[in-house]
Amino acid sequence: MTHSTTTAPDGAPRPGDASGAGAAADGRRPRRFPGPRGPGGPRRPLTASSRENRAGLAFVTPTVVVVTVVVVLPILWTVLLAFQNARLVDIQGMGLLGDWTLENFQAVFGSPGFWTSLWTTLLYTVGSTAGSIALGLVAALALRKPFRGRGLVRGSMLLPYVAPVVAVAFVWEIALSPQFGIVNEWGAKLLGWDDPVAFLSTRSYEVSLLGLDFEVPLALLTVIAFETWRYFPFAFLFLLARLQAVPDSLEEAAKVDGAAPTQRFRHVLLPQLMPVVALLCVLRFIMEFNKFDDVYLLTGGGSGTDVVAVRVYEFLTARFDVGAAAAQALVLAVILMALLGLYFAFFGRKVQEESS
Repeated sequence: MTHSTTTAPDGAPRPGDASGAGAAADGRRPRRFPGPRGPGGPRRPLTASSRENRAGLAFVTPTVVVVTVVVVLPILWTVLLAFQNARLVDIQGMGLLGDWTLENFQAVFGSPGFWTSLWTTLLYTVGSTAGSIALGLVAALALRKPFRGRGLVRGSMLLPYVAPVVAVAFVWEIALSPQFGIVNEWGAKLLGWDDPVAFLSTRSYEVSLLGLDFEVPLALLTVIAFETWRYFPFAFLFLLARLQAVPDSLEEAAKVDGAAPTQRFRHVLLPQLMPVVALLCVLRFIMEFNKFDDVYLLTGGGSGTDVVAVRVYEFLTARFDVGAAAAQALVLAVILMALLGLYFAFFGRKVQEESS
């Protein structure tokens, strides 16, 4: 009966390893298998945290690459173009670093109508953001309680948001047409309009109310109404989800205390909704401030709806001035960041205090 031996650290064979005994008998060193080596010495096995870090890095790397290619590089390229005298025909032959100049920004700030366009953009953004959130809140409150057909009604609320913008813009243009639009027909029959109203091509319209005559920017208000109708489902989804999460016991306790519906909304529901409303204000403000397609499809930027995004498009397509268009876009981004910074500085803390 044979016994196996193993090799001791000093080279002597130990019981338990036959191969070690044979290796010692013929004068060869026992075979050692390489293990993990650390810096300057034998490699150590990976810990659980190290394996998790490598797995996390492997998952994050594709996202980082996509964001870098799709977001970071175009932004850097836009910044470089904003400081160069670049025309559309010169793009292919331009290098990364050309002749630096500030003429593009001088052309942007010195162009006629820039400050008016910026003011129009602010009015359009604030009006569209407030209108879409307010209408979404009304719809969420109306469809909160269960009733027969509630699912169908909720689904139909999403149609303005999911429909193609070209299709809905065309429908609005036909409905508001002064020649054959249904809105003017209803206005003449029900409201007694003497003349048809060109909603999308009238810069200012005189209105008489309570004995007072004043002018309103009709085309701009029409575009704001379109934005409110088209994007209120976005706010509706957020607000309805938050309302569904409010415990029923809070409202039941308020009812027991004799609170009116307006009081229950003001003191029970609204504090629960404030974080969502604050988030919606930020998201909708960013989206509307950069909005181009809706305004351009409805009015082409005319009749007092010349927002900054449309001016960027005009610099690029009408003047073929890529540098000026990039400078205009950079100015737009800086103004947006400044406005968001003011919002977070003055209103974000207040909203957080009210919701806590």
